[in-house]
Amino acid sequence: MRSTLRRTVLAVLVTVPFGGPALAADPAGLWLTETGSSRVKITPCGGGYCGTIVSAPGKALDAKNPDPALRNRSVVGVQILNAQQADGSSYTGSLYNPNDGKTYSGSLRLTGPNALEVSGCVMSVFCKRQTWTRVN
Repeated sequence: MRSTLRRTVLAVLVTVPFGGPALAADPAGLWLTETGSSRVKITPCGGGYCGTIVSAPGKALDAKNPDPALRNRSVVGVQILNAQQADGSSYTGSLYNPNDGKTYSGSLRLTGPNALEVSGCVMSVFCKRQTWTRVN
């Protein structure tokens, strides 16, 4: 009896550090932005993750895009996140903000199973962070 209990406890202790965080460390899925107005689908791409807007309110045009030819397109379907570089517990890369038409150095990091911190920075000094919530 004791031997069986000891093996069960040992199995749980061995499984949790490796199985639990590995599953929780995957940011792939559908995320609601901090404002609750848009949804972004994050998928594996290359050695990291990419994020594409899958829903946004209203007409949701890319009106601030620096390329005038793209200003009348919908932001739905636009890839806004390209985080290819693993950096400890996060991924770094670039983040496009359709609200101002600028691309920032960015990162994403899971802070919980249903919470994703997305950060965009100018000159790696001035950063803005948002917490997105997992939808699925």
